[in-house]
Amino acid sequence: MKLNYRLQTEHSPAGALPVVLIHGLFGSLDNLGILARGLRDRHPIVQVDMRNHGLSPRAPGMRYPEMAADLKQLLEELAIPRAIVIGHSMGGKAAMALTAIAPEVVDKLVVIDVAPVDYQTRRHDEIFAAIRAVSEAGITQRSAAAALMRDHLAEEGVIQFLLKSFHEGEWRFNVPVLWEQYAHITGWEPIPTWPHRTLFIRGGLSPYIKESYRDEIARQFPQARAHVVAGTGHWVHAEKPEAVLRAIDRFLTEA
Repeated sequence: MKLNYRLQTEHSPAGALPVVLIHGLFGSLDNLGILARGLRDRHPIVQVDMRNHGLSPRAPGMRYPEMAADLKQLLEELAIPRAIVIGHSMGGKAAMALTAIAPEVVDKLVVIDVAPVDYQTRRHDEIFAAIRAVSEAGITQRSAAAALMRDHLAEEGVIQFLLKSFHEGEWRFNVPVLWEQYAHITGWEPIPTWPHRTLFIRGGLSPYIKESYRDEIARQFPQARAHVVAGTGHWVHAEKPEAVLRAIDRFLTEA
C-alpha cells in the first residue's frame, strides 16, 4: 500500500536522521504537526496518513503487521534506510510493530501514550456513535456536525479533533473498517524483543500505560524508559507539546 505522506527537508541539516511521525486512531498526518514543527530544524520529517485514514488508500485489514508493512514500504520508497520513529496511540503500536518486521530500520523509538498490550477495552463507542449520527443526518457543515456530536461527546477537544477529518460531509477515515477491525486496533500480538533505545511518554492522567504493563513493556523493549507528563490525558502531545518536545529532544540527543 502506498501511504499518503508529507516530507519536510528544507530546514534540517545534511545527514540528520529522518523522523517519522505516525498518528493515532481517527487521525491524519496533521495531528502530530506540532511535533513536526518542533523537530524539523534538526531532522527531516515524514508525516504519514495511515491506511484507512486521511488521503491514504482504504483496505479491509487493520492489523499491526499490515500497518508496519505499509510503513516499511514507504521508507523503502523514500530511500530511508534508518529513521527515528515516533507514534501516538495506534501509531505507537504501528511503530512498535515496525521493529518486528524491519528492526534494522528503526534507530530510536518514541511511543506516546500506548503500551504493547491487548487492551480488551472499548473506549471509542461514543465516538463511533457521534460519527455515525453526523453521517446519517447528511450534514455537510462542520458547525452543524459539532452541534450534533455534542449530544454524544462531552469533550470539546475530542469533537474538534475528529472534525479535522470531516470535509464536505465526508469523513476522511474509513468508519466501517475501523468499527469492524476495532478489536485488532485495541489488541496486540507480542513481538520479538527489540533491544534498543525506546522512550515511552505517558500522560499522567491517562489510563493507557499502567504500572501493571511494566513487565510486558520490559520484555518486548528492554531498553525502554518512561517519561510522565503530569496533568495530561491521552492526547498528551496536544495538551503540553513543549513538555513532550523537551522529553523527545533529551532522548534523541543523549549519547
